[in-house]
Amino acid sequence: MTDRLASLDASFLYMEDATTPMHVGSVLIFESTPEGMSLDFEEIVAVIAARISTSPRYRQVIRHVPGNLAPPVWVDDQRFDLSYHVRRSALPKPGDARQLGEFVGRVQSRLIDRSRPLWEVYVVEGLEDGRFAIITKAHHALVDGVNAIDIAELIVGDTAAQPDRTGGSVWRPRPVPSDASLVFGAVLDGVRSPGVALDSVRGGLDDLRAALGKVGQGLSDVGSALLRAGTHPAPVSPLNHRIGEARRFATVDTDLDDYRTVRRRLPRGRFAEEVTTHDVILATITGALRIWMLTRGEPVRSGTTLRAMVPMSLDEVGEGSPGGRIHAGIIDLPVGEPSASMRLHQIAFAMRQQFEGGRAVRAQRLSGVAGFASPTIHSLASRAGSAMSRRLFNVSITNVPGPQETRYLGDTPMVRAYPVMPLAKKQALAIGLTSYRGTVCYGLNADRDSMKDIAVVASAIHDALEELLDAHSTTRRKA
Repeated sequence: MTDRLASLDASFLYMEDATTPMHVGSVLIFESTPEGMSLDFEEIVAVIAARISTSPRYRQVIRHVPGNLAPPVWVDDQRFDLSYHVRRSALPKPGDARQLGEFVGRVQSRLIDRSRPLWEVYVVEGLEDGRFAIITKAHHALVDGVNAIDIAELIVGDTAAQPDRTGGSVWRPRPVPSDASLVFGAVLDGVRSPGVALDSVRGGLDDLRAALGKVGQGLSDVGSALLRAGTHPAPVSPLNHRIGEARRFATVDTDLDDYRTVRRRLPRGRFAEEVTTHDVILATITGALRIWMLTRGEPVRSGTTLRAMVPMSLDEVGEGSPGGRIHAGIIDLPVGEPSASMRLHQIAFAMRQQFEGGRAVRAQRLSGVAGFASPTIHSLASRAGSAMSRRLFNVSITNVPGPQETRYLGDTPMVRAYPVMPLAKKQALAIGLTSYRGTVCYGLNADRDSMKDIAVVASAIHDALEELLDAHSTTRRKA
């Protein structure tokens, strides 16, 4: 029996082109090897081989049905070659964050080879302080949170140094179905579910809602949130241009305790109790975008806003489960408001309205959620945004809680984890962030031509957070 792609998964294949790759990625930074020892690349490959053995999808390719009578199917890759997917590279020593960002931008801008399983991993040596990085790419059609979780989550799943060198039983691909059997299966599925093939191409709304409902146990809420905002197109913004194929990537590290401190300094009362860490993060990003617009000489008036699509995890993520519910809100970021404190108030109020009483991730949830489901949830959130109309928002901001305990690749500890969120058509910036070991790690993915000043946005995140801390330090003393 063939394993057919869901309608939503197939739509990501149809929508993809050179300027809008439909994959999500991660940049994982690992501690240096012991002094005098070189990086054991073969050991890393062995760990990855063992991990993907638990997820058959990573050894499968997409096979189209003749005549496109039905969505494509997954079949075992007869020529699967792990060395094609796990690649070794290096930066000129000592590779700094800017050099790594350039490398990430080049790697993530390239489409994944559809004739192979839809994922890639790059092991990058030569980073500062003897560290190395692992860069991952996985197609939206591959990562659905049910049949396959993100490759980064597979790789970094240990909470203790536990080298995994066992590859399990020898894998042998199943025979590839013939064209005749694919056509017969498509006809049979058509009899069982009339209109499936047509709906998968047209992307009917009912099928989209159904597919979203299956992914992440609640993505259908994303569709309804966006539909509610559909009557109000997004504001005209410098973030919205025709984008090219090339990318820029920048990282930012901030202290999770700083966001907690802003919440702690709020005057006591109901408002302070309802403000979440996520609200403070959004206020920080709003302040950073305001600074960036001002440096560009953009008109910033009191009522100027940018509309953000904000998918996020709300429910507790159980150990080993990527599932938690994912909701998305359409939030107008008040970049025209000069007061940092007032920006936070406005965002917190909007979030409470969006999520019926402020069900966003709170500080204790952000710092204590179990498991390393972050990469998969980032992927599911990005899938939701990619399936919707880009006219409804200017920028996507995906904040997913990560583990606060150290994660390992074999016996090597991971020190940072940055998401790489894909760009939608005519959207020049996508912001992803993950909390890990007390650090909120931002990944800024941007169009290379229209966002030559991405470093300004990165620097402005620190400035905006300091502005929030300063604004509420006075409030704290008076309280």
